[in-house]
Amino acid sequence: MARRQIVLDTETTGIDPKQGHRIIEIGCVELVNRRLTGNNFHVYINPQRKSEEEAIDVHGITNEFLRDKPLFHQIAQEFLDYIKGAELVIHNAPFDVGHMDNEFALLNQGYQKTHDYCQVLDTLKMARDLHPGQKNNLDALCRRYDVDNAKRTLHGALLDSEILADVYLAMTGGQVKLNLNQNKNQGSEQQQKELRRLNPNRAPLLVLHASSDEQLAHEERLNIVGSQCLWRAE
Repeated sequence: MARRQIVLDTETTGIDPKQGHRIIEIGCVELVNRRLTGNNFHVYINPQRKSEEEAIDVHGITNEFLRDKPLFHQIAQEFLDYIKGAELVIHNAPFDVGHMDNEFALLNQGYQKTHDYCQVLDTLKMARDLHPGQKNNLDALCRRYDVDNAKRTLHGALLDSEILADVYLAMTGGQVKLNLNQNKNQGSEQQQKELRRLNPNRAPLLVLHASSDEQLAHEERLNIVGSQCLWRAE
């Protein structure tokens, strides 16, 4: 069965939905079997309240820009249909999921919690497990995994989802190699391993099988070694 994941990000009027803050932007990128499909979801939302200045400084979305945008109840079912049954990949998932749960609850139409519709994977928790004691925000992960975030001058839900998709694929794939010649005094972030991403469309590796003569010569050599060949012991 195909594995469907939705890399998701939101922008909001402020931090805490318990203080009345609302979602103003949702951006989603679809992955099926770890491949980008282009079937993305993006919408701006009129929150029916003003954003805090600190929030505007982060995402750059003004109150004036949002005045003619749809209300959440107008996009709620389409959004739920899009994410339902997928695994959501979110950086600092409790923040976004908390706001999503709040928006659905405000509709008072019997919507359940996000976790009832989707599995949720928190890439911030994953990054902290992989890189304890280091910075694990999205910009730091882009530097660590060589993901281009040059266009990220402000936070934006769709752009951040696209970047997070690349970061997530890098964190969970590629090839890790030991860097045995590295100076032990260098920072721990680059001290022991370096990630090299493999092209998913690369040609399959050529597998060369031993000939009958080569297999026979190999067995004769093992017979000479005798009991020291522990892997042949019964």
